[in-house]
Amino acid sequence: MSESDDAVSTDLRILRGDATEEELAALIAVVGQAYAGEREEAVAEEPHVSAWARTQRGLRTPLRRDIPWGRFSG
Repeated sequence: MSESDDAVSTDLRILRGDATEEELAALIAVVGQAYAGEREEAVAEEPHVSAWARTQRGLRTPLRRDIPWGRFSG
């Protein structure tokens, strides 16, 4: 990955209190580390589809001969 891929833009708003620069830096470091860890773990596996599965025609299941067609009229 390049450095531009790792850059994430977020908005941070302090709603209450008065955070110091050290507290903000600590918050950004902790949240950034947690985000990076979760991003590394959240990798989806690539689906593997064989050439046979791609070209095979969809086949329907055979008709059930044990069920009579006239069962609805009675």
